[in-house]
Amino acid sequence: MLETQRLLLREYTSDDFDALYEIMSDAETMQHYPAPFDEARTRRWIEWNLENYAKYGFGLWAVVLKETGEFIGDCGITIQNIDGEMLPEIGYHIHKKYWRRGFAKEAARAVRDWAFQNTDYDIIYSYMNYTNVGSYSTAIANGMKKVKEYPDPKNTISYAYAITRKEWEELCDAETEA
Repeated sequence: MLETQRLLLREYTSDDFDALYEIMSDAETMQHYPAPFDEARTRRWIEWNLENYAKYGFGLWAVVLKETGEFIGDCGITIQNIDGEMLPEIGYHIHKKYWRRGFAKEAARAVRDWAFQNTDYDIIYSYMNYTNVGSYSTAIANGMKKVKEYPDPKNTISYAYAITRKEWEELCDAETEA
């Protein structure tokens, strides 16, 4: 579906369960969630995304290394409750053995561009637990700015980052000129 320099982003299939479960059941990877996922929650995650594809035409997509075909995580856009509003949100999970190599940034940038090119949204969000430095660093790296900090029963405090269509267009223009 989406292709970057190093990655392919494609729709989930049931064959992705084992690789996804390895990521979502890992306590370190899921430290910013209330708890790691069990097998049932991981299967439901795939089902939820398949439902999102049918309902919205998007969801979280499997992130695969182009070079090897290895499944290393997911990234995409979903509709999330951000401080009481249902908003389009870019989310990502990358296997910890691939952290700090720019894969989340690369995948999230492709999703951000896809969202503005293929939807009518004028603003795209990413939200995360206030302790999730990697997640908000990825948001910042893709042109998002912190727009909200709010109490959240899941996360104690959540941060919301966002980029508007106008900011994205200006970013694209600046990249073209560079």
